[in-house]
Amino acid sequence: MAAAAGYARIGLRLCPPFAGAPHYPLRAGSDALRTLSRLCADMGIDVYDIEAVVIDAEFAPRIMVPTLEAAAELRATRLTVAGDDPDHGRLAANFALLCELASPYGVSVDMENMGWRSIATYAQADALVASAGADNAGVLVDAIHFFRNGGDIAQLRGGLLRVHSVQLCDVTGPAPATSEAMTAEARAGRVAPGEGDLPLHDLLDALPPATCISVEVPMSEPSRSAGEHIRHLMASTQRLFRALSKPFSKR
Repeated sequence: MAAAAGYARIGLRLCPPFAGAPHYPLRAGSDALRTLSRLCADMGIDVYDIEAVVIDAEFAPRIMVPTLEAAAELRATRLTVAGDDPDHGRLAANFALLCELASPYGVSVDMENMGWRSIATYAQADALVASAGADNAGVLVDAIHFFRNGGDIAQLRGGLLRVHSVQLCDVTGPAPATSEAMTAEARAGRVAPGEGDLPLHDLLDALPPATCISVEVPMSEPSRSAGEHIRHLMASTQRLFRALSKPFSKR
């Protein structure tokens, strides 16, 4: 469906971001992974990123080695993580160790802020990545988490060297005030890019043209099929891009 809709890359959820979340635990060397790799190659689709890892108080970086092995076999280049450990020193150490473990596999690690986690703001994510000092550490900018949690374009311009990936979506109405409402909006309240209230033109205009852009809008309309949903997101994103003052490469 992604190939038919015109996407160049996909992201795969190999790790559950919360208990019970859908995910696809492919393992290096497995028939399932080889089959997927072959299908992607046949359709001209690359696997770009692997998600979603939560670095909490119990996180042990070395348990990620099988996922990193699978990522390398899929030729994925980035791993998405979120920080949710109140002990900032331990969180920083685990993030740095994960970056070190990921490096031999050709995988970079992107920290994404979420309003209900300990790394709640873009500024906190950027500061953590800057302090890690790892060549393969980056900041992932998700439009809903960036704008809903106090991010501004001036902050973004100050840390662009650490931003390699951006996830687009949109949302309507005022920002939620509780963790429960933030979670509900992020998982079921997004709309297609350009169909809500977020200043996405400002966000995209601030980025280097080669930034990798993805679209993250979970399905919330049961009347629309998965294929229709994916095509609708592509059409909305293309309209958004046509209104920009500069082009983006097809990545």
